[in-house]
Parts: sequence; structure tokens; C-alpha cells
Amino acid sequence: MTVAWDEYADVVVVGFGAAGACAAIEAAEAGASVVALDRFGGGGATALSGGVVYAGGGTAQQRTAGIEDTPEAMFAYLSREVGDAVSPGTLQRFCESSASALAWLEERGVPFEASLCPYKTSYPDNRFYLYYSGSELSFAGTATPAPRGHRAVGKGTSGAVLHARLAAAAQERRVRVRTRTTAHRLVASDGGRIVGVEATTLRDAPGWVRFAHGTLHRWSVKPGLYMPALGRALHRPVGWLERRYGRPLRIAARRGVVLAAGGFVHNRRMVAEHAPAYRGGLRLGTPADDGSGIRLGTEVGAGTGHLDRMSLWRFLTPPAALVHGVLVDRAGQRVCDESRYGAAIGDAVLRCDQRRAWLLVDADVLAEARRQVREQTLWFQWLQARWVLTVDRVSGPTLAAVAAKARVDPAGLAATVKAYNAAAEAGEPDPAGKPADLVRPLARPPYSLIDCSVRPRLGQPAPMLTLGGLLVDEQTGLVRRPGGDTIPGLYAAGRTAVGVCSNSYVSGLSLADCVFSGRRAGRHAGSEEGAPC
Repeated sequence: MTVAWDEYADVVVVGFGAAGACAAIEAAEAGASVVALDRFGGGGATALSGGVVYAGGGTAQQRTAGIEDTPEAMFAYLSREVGDAVSPGTLQRFCESSASALAWLEERGVPFEASLCPYKTSYPDNRFYLYYSGSELSFAGTATPAPRGHRAVGKGTSGAVLHARLAAAAQERRVRVRTRTTAHRLVASDGGRIVGVEATTLRDAPGWVRFAHGTLHRWSVKPGLYMPALGRALHRPVGWLERRYGRPLRIAARRGVVLAAGGFVHNRRMVAEHAPAYRGGLRLGTPADDGSGIRLGTEVGAGTGHLDRMSLWRFLTPPAALVHGVLVDRAGQRVCDESRYGAAIGDAVLRCDQRRAWLLVDADVLAEARRQVREQTLWFQWLQARWVLTVDRVSGPTLAAVAAKARVDPAGLAATVKAYNAAAEAGEPDPAGKPADLVRPLARPPYSLIDCSVRPRLGQPAPMLTLGGLLVDEQTGLVRRPGGDTIPGLYAAGRTAVGVCSNSYVSGLSLADCVFSGRRAGRHAGSEEGAPC
């Protein structure tokens, strides 16, 4: 097979978010020449994220904060979350290498610190950068809990800081980053080895085209998170510019291609096909999270897994006081332990009748929550907290009265509260498993029911992302066919691949998996071991 290549590299990385950047850095440090392609300017969902990396086992930040943690404790907890997404051996390697992986990020410029958040929250404010980011406290009986959410230091959501430092480290290692370049097809040799990528690029387009492409994309991303229809409308000209001014670009990959192009949350057809239960959520990603990396792999025979798994978040905190409430369904029955991570709560609410749920609080909890709003929230959390405490709340002098307003079964609600209060007053374990220090009787009227249902609404969005992807060999990151054999020269990482968080998600686990799987793929692809025989 003869192809007229425009550019040559040892390794080509498709997608330049966290997974792609880590793959590119590792391949370059192994001595390979690397080209990284990104449809836009790089960053992807990583740059939009909170910049939280799930790490433990004794990180420098944990030790500074006086936290004792071990890889064994981390493994015991994550085994409950990860399930069969990866093998126990892979999860053990992930936990044992976790502290060194965070140090690896620090050595490449990503800043972390040890300020420990003292209260339960979905995401800490700018005073704190280490926190309980999952459901660790809920499993204290079987796994010693420890705060493992390591947030990159930066104001607001700090994913942009994390990616910017990784991008700088990649360029310092002479990675050639080709932005505004979209991969369309993988090129295979006659023997089936992946040897290159066919793409289109705006690199040589007129300046106004490149400016408009980047500007329109940036304008569409943030509005698209909260108002999908507006985001799609703003993004249509971007696709037109790519079709009108893009020119072909063929890049040879002497050692391998790494697919790290994100998930498929922005591909409505794929979501409807594989995960139809997840609708009405806020799509956490960019228009590049359209499943294109997964499509590139399946077109050359790759297998897929866990495409039906998505993470949809229904956070109850901040403010932290709301964790003392009781989450009930239309029948007034308890939904779950309210201290669980937002993805676990979201999954529980999705299983409720009509995906409806309400958080019951009494006057004491409500007053405490109102006092906490300003001191515990960033701006976007402040808006959501104010919304749930006003617009999405009904109140009544009795349980029966508030149940009638919310159309919740009053008898069921009364029975649930009676059982909850009895256990709390007797010092017995909570029926749903909530940690004892978070349980208090709900006995002081008036009572409030806060609507925590999963349905489209501006004031209380439910973020979601896809978790499944291409099957990979867990030792090398090579992509696997459905039968189990690998495709020579093709790797996958991050949300393009099945990984540690493909069963369930806790905050920081996806970025941690991007680092783990991206480094694995880049290290193998960039080494002589990854080169063709």
C-alpha cells in the first residue's frame, strides 16, 4: 500500500485533552516523535472540568494534611465503585501508582495543595483543594475512608489550569500540536497494522476563518452546557467552516496511533441508542465529544464496552447542611443515603417513578443551609443553591401539608420520617446507611420538600458524561477486537476507552483514569516495544 503522506511521526495522538496530552508526553519522553491532533484548540472536556484528580494511597498532599491512606484502603473502596470495568489487577496497579501519578503531574507543572475541606461538598470553594470527592464515608465499615479528591490549584473550576500545564509540558518536549485538525479515518497496512491518520485541517485557511472557527466554538461551549439548543445553533457555522475550508492532511504513524478524542455525550444518536435512560441532563463536554474516536476504532474492527453506562449527577450539596435531609420518591419512600456522591444519587433518582425525588428538611436544617450558602459556594453553586432553597422548594406546617403541596404520598412520607427519626434518637444505624454523624432527627416544623428530580431545568441542571468506549488491553492500552486480540499500532485512552471509571463515577476518577490510561498508551506506543517488527 502506497500513501502520499504529508507529515511523519512515530506516534500520532488524536485528541489533546488530559488523556491525549499525557499520552503525548510519555511517548515523547520515551524518545518518539509525536504529533497531536485536536479538532479545536485543545483541552476538550478536561478544560471545562473542575480539574479534580482522584488520587490516594499516601499522596504528598494527604500526608501534609495529616491524612493516613494506603493503596489497600483505596483499592477496598474503589472495588465497590469500579466493579468489573477493569480487572482487579489493573485496579490494584491504578491504586499503587496513584501517589506517584500525582507527583508526575506536579513535576510537569500541575499545581496541587493540601488545604482540606472540612465539610461535605460536591466541589470545594477557592479555600480548599483536597476533599472527600466520592462516597468514601458511606463505606467506612468496609473501607477506611480518606479524602482523595485533589483539585488543581486555580480559581473557580480549575480544569483549564490542569490542561494548560500539561499542554505546556508537551510542547516543551517537542510534541507538534496540530489544532483545528479533525481525524476522519485510520490508515491500515496490508497486514492490518494502523500506520497513519487521514484528517482535514484549517492550518492553511485564511486568518479570518481560523479566528472565526475558534471564536464561534468558544462561544458555543459554555452556553451549550446550560442551553443545548443555543449551543448547537452557535456551533453550526463551525462545521460549515470546516467543510468549506478544510484541506486534507495525511500523517504517518511509524509506531502507533493513540485515540484520545473523548466520549460521545454530544452525539444524541449514540446516546439514544446505547443509553436512552439518560436524558434531560447537562452534557458535560464539548462538541468534539461526539463519539468520533470510538467510531475511528470500530471502523477498523475494534470492540466496545460499557456504552450503556453514563454518569448523571444530582448533587445535594453545597450547602453542607442539606446532607442531613431525607431524599424520598413520590411514594414517600427513602431513595438512598443522602451523603453519597452525586452520580450515585443521580442513578438512584433515575430509578424512581417518573424520575421524581424530593429532599425533606425541617426548619433547623433549612436555616443552617441558608447560613452556609455564601461561605461554601462558588458563583455557579451559589446560583443553584439559591434556586433550590427558593424556586424548587415548597413548605408546610406539617408533614401531611408539605406532602400535599409536592404531591408526595403523605402516609409514605410519615412512615419514612418516623423510622428515620427513631433510628436517629436511639443512636441506631440509619436505615439507608448514612454515616451516623450526618444523621439528625427532622422534627422542627415547618417542613420543606426540595425538588431533586431529574428533568430539564435551568436552575438545577444534572451534568452527565459517557463512561464506556473501546476495549483495550489493560497492560498496554492497545485496542482490542471483540474476540480479544489486539489491533497492532492502535491505542485508546480516556473516555474513548473502557477504563477505571466505566462502571460508575466519582469526582476526579475520570481525570485520574485519563492520566493512567494516557500514560500507559503513550509509554507503550513510544517505546521500541510498540514499534512494528
